[in-house]
Amino acid sequence: MCEWQRKIQLMIDKIDRCIKKNDDETLSLRCLSGELGYSEFYFSRKFKEISGMQYRDYLRYRRLAFALKELRDTENPILDIALRYGFSSHEAFTRAFKEAYGIPPGEYRQNPGPVVLRTVIKPFDCYLLGIGGCGMEKSAKDIKIYFVTIPAHKFLHVKNYESIGYWDFWQRQSLIPGQDCETICGLLDSIKGKLDDMGSGELNSGSGQVMAFINEPAGRICNWGIPLAECYGVRLPLDYNGAVPPQMLLADVPEAEYIVFEHGPFDIEKENRSVEEKIEEAMKTFDYTAAGYCLDTTPGRVFYFYHDPKRFWKYVRPVRKRSSTGN
Repeated sequence: MCEWQRKIQLMIDKIDRCIKKNDDETLSLRCLSGELGYSEFYFSRKFKEISGMQYRDYLRYRRLAFALKELRDTENPILDIALRYGFSSHEAFTRAFKEAYGIPPGEYRQNPGPVVLRTVIKPFDCYLLGIGGCGMEKSAKDIKIYFVTIPAHKFLHVKNYESIGYWDFWQRQSLIPGQDCETICGLLDSIKGKLDDMGSGELNSGSGQVMAFINEPAGRICNWGIPLAECYGVRLPLDYNGAVPPQMLLADVPEAEYIVFEHGPFDIEKENRSVEEKIEEAMKTFDYTAAGYCLDTTPGRVFYFYHDPKRFWKYVRPVRKRSSTGN
């Protein structure tokens, strides 16, 4: 099964590339199944088995997601957008768009509020499959440690006081109506202006979304002895005045100093565990006193966790300078 999940993931990555290039021929079921060396019927069956939906439905939703972002970010005519993403007419596009998002494309363009986009599915998710490096292969890259000042911003998020880690977080959120992973990631994906967004050229439509922890007395006590609530969301500009989905929270995060523990790109299948051990050791042994800082455990302070194997793994933790009395 794992091998098929890898194959479907390769096809899913290719689907986004082809949509961007308007390569409809390669997007055909015949071409994709033939590339893997299987019949259209067998490929379709495996795709639904692993992704939970028919290939044609996934393709339609991804095309609509690309079209929505173009509606939101450009002034291109709606008909041109419809034709670019495989719809035969303005009317066909309007019907599909309204069915998916509950609003006609022209009305959405006038008021682009959050909607649940069909985000890129990840059948080959190392966390969910229990893959992530055996810890035997050590990365040669060191951990970079540095201090930064992050300007004031907003943090739009959902929060859980009991979860431990990414998998547990989404398992618990799935029990809360409207807070499952697909819904939350889809809503966040539709919001423009995310501070960590890599741009529309990225294959991963979840770009700009981050795990985070908020210092809260009601949170679970972490390994550092600090009560933290686990969160998932996006950083937004301080002047963000867009709609806030009812199941989310919008927090003001003041300008402050942070310490960053960062590891560069790595092979998630071979190095994930060893990189995790290395970065945790760096955080555990860092001498804050010698650096003249201490962790800022003030309630409401946020620390961010970025896990993007193609770019980095990093923790961004709030700190404050130690006073002359050592506090």
